[in-house]
Amino acid sequence: MKKILFSFAFLAFSTVIFGQDLPENPEPGKCYVRCKTPDIWKNEAFSVPVAPEYKTIIAHPAEYRTIQEKVLIKEAGEEILLVPAVWGTQEVTYYEKEDGSKIDVQKATFNQGFETVEIKAASATWSMSEKLPDCQSDDPNDCRYWCYKPLPAEFKTMPVEKLVNDASIVKTAIPGVRKTYKRKVMVNKPTTTVVQTEPVYETITKTILVKDAWSEEIIEPAVFRSITKQILVKKGGLTSWKSVDCKLIDNTPLPINWDFSSAELNDGAKAIIDARLLPILNDGVAVFIESHTDMRGTKSDNQKLSDDRAKAVTDYLISKGINVSQLYAKGFGETKLLNKCSDGVVCSEAEHSVNRRTTFRVVNQK
Repeated sequence: MKKILFSFAFLAFSTVIFGQDLPENPEPGKCYVRCKTPDIWKNEAFSVPVAPEYKTIIAHPAEYRTIQEKVLIKEAGEEILLVPAVWGTQEVTYYEKEDGSKIDVQKATFNQGFETVEIKAASATWSMSEKLPDCQSDDPNDCRYWCYKPLPAEFKTMPVEKLVNDASIVKTAIPGVRKTYKRKVMVNKPTTTVVQTEPVYETITKTILVKDAWSEEIIEPAVFRSITKQILVKKGGLTSWKSVDCKLIDNTPLPINWDFSSAELNDGAKAIIDARLLPILNDGVAVFIESHTDMRGTKSDNQKLSDDRAKAVTDYLISKGINVSQLYAKGFGETKLLNKCSDGVVCSEAEHSVNRRTTFRVVNQK
């Protein structure tokens, strides 16, 4: 629908000529624009698991301690002066190192998968049809109808890890080390005078098990990713008339001091938008934002720069809570210069800055 602005004087004339649906009880000297209530959405965050919980196992080796032990290698005996005693040898077995075990860790294994999640719920929007071919009315709006067209939901596929086999352990026995020592024992006693002999001892070294091998399990938590989903809270689309200052119908300058070849809003530019444009939009009307450049640079670069500047203003307004349905923006590059500073004309920086401008005007909402 065309964006048509009405003043009171034009309202009476256009009612007769065009039969438009005009505001009721208009005030003389005021202008009116058509506004549409926007769709109201809310963002709802939810978490999606991208990696499962699993455990890791740490193996600790067995602990040993070395000791020394006094052992008997020759018993006390007797000696015979005439016939000595007869001795034999006995072999004694002992553990030089006791039995133990070791633990080998088998790490957890994963595979890569994908999961599709809904990031925007299904909704619908109003759409007006074209004029019917057999329309008999002078007003084309009498031969159009509104359709409430569904909009499909939006989905996103993301990679996720899935646990195939969790961590485990393999325990292997480690046999101890056995050794022997020999000692002498008396086989036959002497037959005559007996002389007592002293026992003989020896110190040996042994390695004993203090603590067997053991394992420790550590739980690694699952990893989640936060996803934002837009949910329609209230459907907009209703239209109404709103009175505005007639000065706002024409292009009104926003005195933003754009830096050369820049589309970035500084703090001063944001303060100007907050003071001059944001209150008008908070009243519910729609605006058309225009951005222009000077002639320096190529025409294509200047067109892109003006588009970027217009988008920078609309993006900032959206970040301040203004609904996108209230905003229309376009860059005009160097096509609408306000002074003589066109290609081939030498101008001062002040003259060029006049053409580097951004304006807005109040319009009807589609």
